[in-house]
Amino acid sequence: MTTRSANALLSVSSPARPGPGTMPEGLLKALDVSIARRMEGLLAGDFRSNLLGTGSELAMVRPYTPGDDVRRIDWNVTARTNEPHVRVDLAERVLVTWLVLDTSVSMQFGTADRRKADVAEGVAIAIGHLATRRGNRLGIVTFGDSAPRTVPPRQGRVGLVGLLAALRREPEGGVGTTTLSEGIVRAGSMTRQRSLIVVVSDFRGPQDWRRPLLELASRHDVVAVEVRDPREQELTNAGLLWLVDPETGKQLRVDTRSRRLRERFAVAAQAERAQVARNFISVGVRHVVLTTSGDWLRPLVVFLRRSRS
Repeated sequence: MTTRSANALLSVSSPARPGPGTMPEGLLKALDVSIARRMEGLLAGDFRSNLLGTGSELAMVRPYTPGDDVRRIDWNVTARTNEPHVRVDLAERVLVTWLVLDTSVSMQFGTADRRKADVAEGVAIAIGHLATRRGNRLGIVTFGDSAPRTVPPRQGRVGLVGLLAALRREPEGGVGTTTLSEGIVRAGSMTRQRSLIVVVSDFRGPQDWRRPLLELASRHDVVAVEVRDPREQELTNAGLLWLVDPETGKQLRVDTRSRRLRERFAVAAQAERAQVARNFISVGVRHVVLTTSGDWLRPLVVFLRRSRS
């Protein structure tokens, strides 16, 4: 899909929703194909279990003992040693990945190439392609709106279809929305075996999610994917502005012509994001930051490759 045709599919932005607007179905499907091609060969859904049993990867060869399955005899080793030996393989075990996805109103914000929600959807598609290969399963937990969803783990394309269906619903903001803490707790209650859990969010608002994230990370492998927009980190000189909290509706009138105000805002924003990063480090969660500006997939790929080493 060309840039011109992609831009034609984008909905028009408004003061209430700046940036490129909601990603339509046609562009989402094209993004699905594009991401699948770029992710080809990355991670490939491989999983090695510490359990021994029937599988395809050799763990050891040991002497035969009465009761062993004769079909497991390694005839080459038996011929060399003149003693029956059997193969013991690594047990093949399905990897379950849970995607914990932020669908709050703040994710609709975007002033660069796309909205934060668009980046989150792209990450979800990329993780989904990796998580559903070779019989592995993908489950989904959403939070942030008044109608949180849970899609049980499914194999193959079925998991991705459920993922895309969940992402296509517009979030419902307002009072009573679910929080990140609640989403983490719900994901933890759904996981029965050790799993990979990927939390995709802007991690805005109260940082009361540290303790539930610590409990989750003690039982599972957890990755935090933070999505940012450049305008959240610094103010431009745009004169008098009304700043609105999209989730609470609170408004604040600011004069962005003040250099001191812009500097204080940048320092406070940087300190707040630094605290978020420290929280991830303190609970042992791997953390990557993606932005609505430029290519978000390349930093994600680099992060995933480093995580394998």
